[in-house]
Amino acid sequence: MTTQKPKPPTGAGAIIAFLVLAGTIGGGFLGQPTIGLLGGLGAGVLIALILWLRERGR
Repeated sequence: MTTQKPKPPTGAGAIIAFLVLAGTIGGGFLGQPTIGLLGGLGAGVLIALILWLRERGR
């Protein structure tokens, strides 16, 4: 009988960092870098929360 190893948790820090940077750059092109930063941060946190909830269910 073999025992299954649990999968390592998925990290979301890189996703948050990428979306913050992308939001800031995108907002900078539109003349609103702060709003872009906050939008990217919000999207990154939302994705991280979804990943955490998915991992928690396993």
